[in-house]
Amino acid sequence: MSEHPEPRPIAFIGGGNMARSLIAAQLARGIPAAAIRVAEPRAEAREALAREFGVRTFGDNAAAVADAECVVLAVKPQVMQQVCAGLVTPLAGSHPLVISIAAGIRIAQLEQLLGAAHAIVRCMPNTPALVGAGASGLCANRNANAAQRALAERILGAAGIVCWIDDEAQMDTVTALSGSGPAYFFLLVEAMEDAAVKLGLPRDTARALAAQTCLGAGRMLADGDETAAELRRRVTSPHGTTEAALATFEQGGLRDMVDRALAAAERRGAEMSAELEHGA
Repeated sequence: MSEHPEPRPIAFIGGGNMARSLIAAQLARGIPAAAIRVAEPRAEAREALAREFGVRTFGDNAAAVADAECVVLAVKPQVMQQVCAGLVTPLAGSHPLVISIAAGIRIAQLEQLLGAAHAIVRCMPNTPALVGAGASGLCANRNANAAQRALAERILGAAGIVCWIDDEAQMDTVTALSGSGPAYFFLLVEAMEDAAVKLGLPRDTARALAAQTCLGAGRMLADGDETAAELRRRVTSPHGTTEAALATFEQGGLRDMVDRALAAAERRGAEMSAELEHGA
């Protein structure tokens, strides 16, 4: 009776919040802790990762990626150039799938930093991945085969939904929509809570009602077949309280503000890419 080969490891470069959420998601779907490695420069963070998840941790990136099936670059865009420079030689022979979750870093830039032969998937996840409810846009280069695309989808899909993006130019829009989007939502809830307190509700009551209302509305949208516009129309009775509130939003130019906000975030994503290009 033949033994099953040990799975090749997944190596995370960086052990911050997003990496931690993805690690937890891999363990939840049955990936053994022994098959996950994390390179993290801070000793206290390495100790916390090993203690919480039972994964192997490394202070050296090159040691972490040895024989890895997949390398997840979970570092800030500002340090990507330095990190990739240290990975060129370790990755030269093994050619694992490389997944980058750094905002604004384009595939062509990663190919230039690491070498053009690598299979690369650029990903834009978001912070709800921390609670298993993430939304990630994925874009692959021509070197990524079907099995590697499926691997990327399994890794990111364990923490939420994934959407493949054919045109990488649209990844800045994905960043503006779902990558930065949770902050827009938190700002709205914060404003709703503050407004309710001004109208006399206790802070804890306002917070609980606002959070649960938004959770329920999001679940209706995610789990059902109706569009946001249809759900909005359904809850808006003629001459009622909802209509009065929505009319105020429209008069205040909410849609135009959202247009400008997403355009600003998209533009900043392109600027971050240009900054890396010029070594900023």
